[in-house]
Amino acid sequence: MRVRAAVLEQFGQPLAVQDVELAEPRAGEALVRLHACGVCHTDLYAASGADPTGYTACVLGHEGAGVVEAVGPDTSLVAPGDHVITLFAPECGQCVHCRSPRTNRCVAIRDQQGLGLLPDGTTRFSRGGEPLRHFMGTSTFAEYTVIPEIALARVSGDAPLDRCAPFACGLSTGIGAALYTGQVAPGSTCVVFGCGLVGLGAVIGCRLAGADRIVAVDLSEDRLAQAALHGATDTRVAGEDTVDWIRAETGGFGADYTFEATGNVRVMQQAVEAAREAWGLATMIGVAGKGETLDIVPRLLITGRRVTGSSFGGVKGRTQVPQLVDRWLAGEIDVDALVTRRIPLDEVNDAFEAMERQEGIRTVITF
Repeated sequence: MRVRAAVLEQFGQPLAVQDVELAEPRAGEALVRLHACGVCHTDLYAASGADPTGYTACVLGHEGAGVVEAVGPDTSLVAPGDHVITLFAPECGQCVHCRSPRTNRCVAIRDQQGLGLLPDGTTRFSRGGEPLRHFMGTSTFAEYTVIPEIALARVSGDAPLDRCAPFACGLSTGIGAALYTGQVAPGSTCVVFGCGLVGLGAVIGCRLAGADRIVAVDLSEDRLAQAALHGATDTRVAGEDTVDWIRAETGGFGADYTFEATGNVRVMQQAVEAAREAWGLATMIGVAGKGETLDIVPRLLITGRRVTGSSFGGVKGRTQVPQLVDRWLAGEIDVDALVTRRIPLDEVNDAFEAMERQEGIRTVITF
């Protein structure tokens, strides 16, 4: 079939919205009709050429939600008519990592996914007879896409799909970093650096975990106001004195949990320094630029602080994303406030420009 899609032709250049060909799903795959797709910073990062693992030409997009239209042979996890959220972090349920409660880093299809291919080493997208690569195993900047069934989370049909889309990446990543990676304890003090969608998700996750004090730090007053809406008890405009202020507010010790959601290595350093002596945990969620490194004074670790990273918030996609959606439907998460703009696919480059200006929280493409 022919579908409309946004193609990354060259790094640093606008995406080309055009017609491409899409082949039918093969074994273990599903054809998904996209209803919505969030425009995530990871898409912009890949398009800029800053991602050392990036490639062209490919159909971008990974934060999608839609309906299964058809399935290939030997496909049993989803069926036509299912409402689904796409997963750049699949869950096969059988590999060594899926069988462990300690990680969500499924390895079943990772190698081919990293090459822009589906599990059998081929693509379903093409243009003029030449293959177009997939992006993060999903390629959701398209009216339709073909995705491995282990990279789809079935969700309630009662959940509006335009608001399901942020759960495919940014929102789940932030919430999961607090609930699953950090495992925030009730009554604790948390600090979240950066209040884009991921950081706001971390604020929400800390609230859901029962944290007593949640401090949100950002350069934008508008984003700090959003953080307060979603559960932050304190807000602080970012500055060089942030760590000193946090220590002063915590008896000189630091916060029990800190979360970094900016990708700025200097802010990552602040998150480590602001973590509590003796047991503080600093969780890195943001993606740093190519070649950048994080400097940590060893004494901070010797005196008890710990540093960890979080990929997709530690969320096991097929199992736990539907649970987060159910918590939204139960009224525990305000997704409406997070989707600040809806656009057609043709305006995807405008959404990238707005993201660079830090306008709004999440722009969602609707089909």
